[in-house]
Amino acid sequence: MQKRKLSALLIGASIASSSFAATEVEWWHAMGGALGEKVNSIVADYNASQDAFQVKAVYKGNYTETMTSAIAAFRAKQQPELVQVFEVGTASMMAAEGAIYPVHQLMRESGQSFDGSKYLSAVTGYYTDNDGDMLSMPFNSSTPVLYYNKAMLEKAGVTPPKTWEEMQIVGDKLLASGEKCGFTTAWQSWVHLENMSSRHNEAFATKANGFGGTDTRLAFNGPLQVKHISQMGEWQKSGIFSYSGRRNDGSAKFYSQECAMYTESSAGYAGIKKNASFEFGVVELPYWASAVEQPSNTIIGGASLWVLKGHSTEEYRGVASFLSYLSSSNVQADWHQFSGYLPITQAAYSQTKGEGFYAENLGTEIAVQQMTTGTPTENTKGLRLGNFIQIRGIIDEALESVWNGDADAKSALDNAVERGNVMLAKFEKVNK
Repeated sequence: MQKRKLSALLIGASIASSSFAATEVEWWHAMGGALGEKVNSIVADYNASQDAFQVKAVYKGNYTETMTSAIAAFRAKQQPELVQVFEVGTASMMAAEGAIYPVHQLMRESGQSFDGSKYLSAVTGYYTDNDGDMLSMPFNSSTPVLYYNKAMLEKAGVTPPKTWEEMQIVGDKLLASGEKCGFTTAWQSWVHLENMSSRHNEAFATKANGFGGTDTRLAFNGPLQVKHISQMGEWQKSGIFSYSGRRNDGSAKFYSQECAMYTESSAGYAGIKKNASFEFGVVELPYWASAVEQPSNTIIGGASLWVLKGHSTEEYRGVASFLSYLSSSNVQADWHQFSGYLPITQAAYSQTKGEGFYAENLGTEIAVQQMTTGTPTENTKGLRLGNFIQIRGIIDEALESVWNGDADAKSALDNAVERGNVMLAKFEKVNK
């Protein structure tokens, strides 16, 4: 009799325990190293802040590997609730209409307070539809800036260039002072074609850079883009510019003081601060004064968080709760200050400024100021192009042909546009 009572009590306790168990939400991400540790810390803090949901962060490799894993998992019906996707995958995620749960809809249907106007428009614009509704949640967003070695520029008797016209003067004086290289770059397509176009309110592609439909075609072979790449080709010959590689390989030349300046992501700040043995400064990305009186905003890189369909209402309540936590000013301000990525809300930006972070870390506000220059236009909102990973590879090949002296800028960009349009046509055919 006593055994039966004990058994019943154990069964009842088991049922009660399972009924009150936290609902698990799985988040696949691409943040390794120190950033991955920070992600784990954010998740741990969220889990400790409430007991209804338990977020499980899973590192899946680099951006491409993470996105590929999510696609494969969805086909196998084993997808996570949340996945981090880099900005070049935005069009592909949008095209997968049956696979994604738009963030604005998720938040509304989950009962979370959500106001898209509280987010920085220059950041969210990349991830909104034509009605201005957010499809994914920005998480790690950055934009390119110009870093410079203070001692090297002081030795040459120059200040960092505000315009590309001034880069010629600064570069010549640096070389005359005995330096080997004026500047190098990271992410050449992102900085010197995608953002260069946005900076001057020039179309990178038709149909509002792809926001207007999948029948978009590339347009980055216009006169200004050709002029910029042609000039960089000349600078490569003279030593004012030194090509380093397709990703962020240029950091080595900047750290070693081979190159005095470096066009790189604002999120490179933490790495430069850690590895540079010299004082450095940060200024806005230069612009062509002969083309515009006032430059437009640059566009973002980085990634956003996409919600995948195929889960329960309770799990989506957990996702919405976690996204609301991630967007809170305290979490965003901390993430921004730690990583160098942009704050995604006005509140996080104001909090960081109020805490004196920008005053103590000069140059860290440059990216925010640059991104919030003016009102975004159809040419400065961002890019939404299918098969863009492959298209960037085509662009890299074209730019390298200019740096190597194998092709002139006009021919190289014309060829890249032609080859890239083939990729866009394939995407359009599949995703009409």
